[in-house]
Amino acid sequence: MLTQKLHDKFVYDRRMNLLSDIISSQLHDGEKVLDIGCGDGKIDYLIMQKKNVKIHGVDVLLRDKRYIPVEEYDGKLLPFNDDSFDVVIFIDVLHHIENQIDILTEAKRVAREIIIIKDHLLKGVLANATLKFMDYFGNAHYGVALTYNYLDKTTWESIFIKLDLDPKIWVDKLNLYPFPFNLLFDRKLHFVTNLLVRKKGVVHPLAN
Repeated sequence: MLTQKLHDKFVYDRRMNLLSDIISSQLHDGEKVLDIGCGDGKIDYLIMQKKNVKIHGVDVLLRDKRYIPVEEYDGKLLPFNDDSFDVVIFIDVLHHIENQIDILTEAKRVAREIIIIKDHLLKGVLANATLKFMDYFGNAHYGVALTYNYLDKTTWESIFIKLDLDPKIWVDKLNLYPFPFNLLFDRKLHFVTNLLVRKKGVVHPLAN
């Protein structure tokens, strides 16, 4: 399909490289990281070329080719003890899930320090249709469930407040697409946030 070929040629590699730059810049050497919904782990492999971290992945669908260790799980309960990882990351995963609060609660349970999220932002004219278009051509051929559960910034913020996750970084200008594709597919439809994990009875060293 022509659209798929254009996506792979002009979008895939650029997106992988830029996101690995953004996320690796928020990690510290020696950290243990869990990527939830990691797919083939290609972006994690790139992150580990840029930062001395160890990344383990989990996904509900195991792909034939994998760049990092990936464990299959049920999409609900993570098979790890509390505080097993320094950092948990989600890269374009949460809009595929009906109830983001449940999986973020699990992520908070296994994360000692921060949760990093890259996802979509429902903002602007035709945002929903544009995001559905990108989602379909980026994921349908892998058999990924397409829930199209996009949220606006106010809803994201309400979730973070409910779970006591404190956004330390919010970036919604990622420049993932080259010209002229950026005119349609960037438009602040994407964001990355770095969330400080606050747990009862624990004073986080990065907290204000």
